[in-house]
Amino acid sequence: MADHDPRRPATGAALTLVADVGGTNTRVAFATGGQVDTAAARKFRNADAAGLAEVLGRFHAEAGAPPLTGASVAVAGPVHGGTGQLTNLDWHFDAASLGAALGLAPARVGILNDLQAQGHALGFLKPGSATEVIAATRDPAGTQLVIGIGTGFNAAPVHPLPGGHRLVAPSECGHVTLPARTAEEIELSRFLARDNGFPGGFPGVEEALSGRGLGHVDAFLAATGPGGLPARDSTQIIAALAEGEPRAHRAAALFVTLLGRVAGDLALTHLPFGGIALIGGMARALAPHFAAGGFTAAFRDKGRFSGFMESFAVDLVEDDLAALIGCAHHQLGLSGHESDKLS
Repeated sequence: MADHDPRRPATGAALTLVADVGGTNTRVAFATGGQVDTAAARKFRNADAAGLAEVLGRFHAEAGAPPLTGASVAVAGPVHGGTGQLTNLDWHFDAASLGAALGLAPARVGILNDLQAQGHALGFLKPGSATEVIAATRDPAGTQLVIGIGTGFNAAPVHPLPGGHRLVAPSECGHVTLPARTAEEIELSRFLARDNGFPGGFPGVEEALSGRGLGHVDAFLAATGPGGLPARDSTQIIAALAEGEPRAHRAAALFVTLLGRVAGDLALTHLPFGGIALIGGMARALAPHFAAGGFTAAFRDKGRFSGFMESFAVDLVEDDLAALIGCAHHQLGLSGHESDKLS
């Protein structure tokens, strides 16, 4: 008997397509009953395609174009009225165009923000997928919060509903004002507004806390320091961290402090007594520097509410396919759980 082609899904059960569309890459897989076929998941470089419909159509065709019952797509950008738009890439798409590429009616295609997908994945990740960053007592029935730090920055609260369902609310909180407190942070904020040419001189959170944000922080230190190395991108900075370069360590420390402060603000906004999950490539890359950068101290530094901040646990999620798992469970909601349709 011939070996099964891992690109071709097994038949006999309701099959859905799930996708996690980031600013740089798109991950695609098949799922059945909420279970993602991770062995056959593929990653595509967005720069190699004209749009998302091309990527999804290619994945589907190369797997033999099996009949699908639905698709669920997580987008690193705002979703409104059934239309998705990437924040850091000029891709626009809707349920009709994606459905046409997959042989599906538009009603069978769900589009949600990528942080919403991460929220739907909580509780379904494999054991060992998360590492504790801040310990605290967790309320199993409490709200949770997902914070994503990668190509961009965003967060989504996960509210429990009766019957084991959940409401995962969208947001675009990466574009609120950066909370600068110290003299250095205020200068960084001014640098972001002035030297990066944002409309109206606006320094958003994502311009400091993301992949390019780490580059902006490093460029600020290069511009205001005694001279030396030119500004670099995040990959170069992380490599310099491994070599012990002082400016890279200063950039990481400033990034981590600001991340702790912003995460603390979001905790007070949403009260996630069920815990906070940090996700994304930049979160994972800088996690070894959380202690030196004072993440916990910055997270809890909220004046008379500093003691209250000890109520919130924080984990680092290290599963790259978590958004696909969330998409699979979101698709189950589209298929029959009315309460999940709210998200």
